[in-house]
Amino acid sequence: MFNKILIANRGEIAVRIARACRNMGIRSVAIYSKEDADSLHVQLADQRVCIGEGPAKNSYLNMDRIIMAAKNVGADAIHPGFGFLSENSEFVRRCEENGIAFIGPTAEVIDKMGNKSQARSTMMEAGVPVVPGTKEPVYDAEVGAKLAEEIGYPVMIKASSGGGGKGMRVAENPDEFEFQFNMAQRESANAFADDTMYIERFVQNPRHVEIQIMADTQGHVVALGERDCSVQRNHQKLIEESPSPAISAETREAMNRYAVLAAKTVGYTNAGTIEFIVAPTGEFYFMEMNTRIQVEHGVTEMVTGTDLIIEQIRVAMGEPLSFTQEDIELKGHAIECRINAEIPSMNFMPSPGVVTHMHLPAGNGVRVDSGLYAGYRIPSEYDSMIAKVIVHAPDRDAALRKMSAALDEMVILGVETNLDFQYQIIHHPVFVEGKADTGFIENIMHIK
Repeated sequence: MFNKILIANRGEIAVRIARACRNMGIRSVAIYSKEDADSLHVQLADQRVCIGEGPAKNSYLNMDRIIMAAKNVGADAIHPGFGFLSENSEFVRRCEENGIAFIGPTAEVIDKMGNKSQARSTMMEAGVPVVPGTKEPVYDAEVGAKLAEEIGYPVMIKASSGGGGKGMRVAENPDEFEFQFNMAQRESANAFADDTMYIERFVQNPRHVEIQIMADTQGHVVALGERDCSVQRNHQKLIEESPSPAISAETREAMNRYAVLAAKTVGYTNAGTIEFIVAPTGEFYFMEMNTRIQVEHGVTEMVTGTDLIIEQIRVAMGEPLSFTQEDIELKGHAIECRINAEIPSMNFMPSPGVVTHMHLPAGNGVRVDSGLYAGYRIPSEYDSMIAKVIVHAPDRDAALRKMSAALDEMVILGVETNLDFQYQIIHHPVFVEGKADTGFIENIMHIK
């Protein structure tokens, strides 16, 4: 049993982890930057440690300070949340070297699945369907152009260490390839200090559907159904729902089966997500694996009746999963809208500032994960997501009505948000009909 967990994150996920620790009778420790001194996660934790100035590189990405903080307070384990150091294998090794449990997969698995090119090769060998493309890493535009001709245009050029839409470019034809390759490679080098690229056929107008898995150290792997994350802007998810309105029961069963196979192939433990793209024709392909808890994990919790954060902690303590595959049944429908402090009419420019007043929706089947409170200053140094509104209802139509009511009720004053924009999306006929693909925002709503 862990006695004390240090939370190496901030915002709503840090609040979520602190509450899970309290529910388990485990003491929590919040780390925070000077700009986050008044954050809700700092107030909810049992202990708190300031680890530096605002920029993430000086605080939430500073391994030395985080490890030192964990040792000084006597933490048994570190929960990384998502983002920051959650998929950093060096950080995992540093935790192990200092006798601190890392609540997540091993460093070896993160290395194997975090590198997108290597993950593709591993999945190919395991028999998991993968988008046609390169098996080996690509470093040179000239070599890449020859491989792209073999794959067939259009192609997607991707950073092996990529994430969050960085280092991704589409080349429609040979004339575009060199420019797009160099742009993607430059983005990758700047964002991830890695210029390793890979190339795959660009599947046009796909759905983005991911499978949540949990695995323990006893070799049990369970798939907890899918989340449809197709509504995106610049490869950043805006709305997630479960079950997906776009796949059949047979496809769902197959995707769950392949997700379990993928996890078992690499000896995965703890929470992870196998991401697939689904072509308009119905074929689906492995895209990547996220070796951490996801922003949208609450959607899965609502339809499966599980608590994935508590399950993560239990698995990290060496306990077996508290459920089997037979226990998992998707009940009803859940939808999540990400609420960001941004101005949609000004190209979604971030809108930091003081929240002067707020009212959060509530009621049966309505959940809001947030670190907001009236008087809180949203800093400019970090991601603009400030809340997640999640609803659960017996079916999709009822869930859409409930989400509409929740967004209508929600009030945040003092900063601009994307509340109205989310309201427009969930009322758009294409989304209501369950036909929104990854090009919906750009091609249907005509927002670049």
